[in-house]
Amino acid sequence: MAKTPVREIRLIDGDEFLQHNAFRAPSAPTIEELRQAMKKVDYFKAIYSRMHRGIVAHPVHLTSDNLHLLDGATFVFLCIDAGDAKRHIVEKLEAIDIAFIDVGMGVELNEESLGGILRVTTSTPGAREQFRNKVSFHPVAEDDIYSTNIQVADLNALNAVFAVIKWKKLRRFYRDLEQELHCTYTTDVNLLLSGKQS
Repeated sequence: MAKTPVREIRLIDGDEFLQHNAFRAPSAPTIEELRQAMKKVDYFKAIYSRMHRGIVAHPVHLTSDNLHLLDGATFVFLCIDAGDAKRHIVEKLEAIDIAFIDVGMGVELNEESLGGILRVTTSTPGAREQFRNKVSFHPVAEDDIYSTNIQVADLNALNAVFAVIKWKKLRRFYRDLEQELHCTYTTDVNLLLSGKQS
């Protein structure tokens, strides 16, 4: 996103930038940077402000108390665990009538190798129903392998790239013949599926 001519990029996340974040994040932090335990948004702002003005960092978790941080946004990317916080955010984005993309990932361990499914689901002002049918708001199960802090940097990066490509399709930078609102990629069979706009 920092390589596009958008006016402003808001980063909203209350997490600290620690070693486990570094393994799945772009770039390569120094040991000194990791020891600072700075907020993730501050770390990314420092990197991407080198090539883009207008990056604004909000080092907080989005909750029902601070959803005003989304006011004035024209598009939002969501990468957040399911639960009440996600439900409140989605309700806010629908209320301010903007398009947004939510990404998700499921990873399983089988016979000492990982399998994964990446998901990119889009909600637009004219088509909200498919998003509600595809995205769960139920908390992630405690035995979910991704919640054990397994680091899959390549899958995180690929999911982000799929989301940005979809955003660029919505902005008509890329041709979009299918106009899909839901896309999954399954690693073990190298299968990319998309659901057409309903």
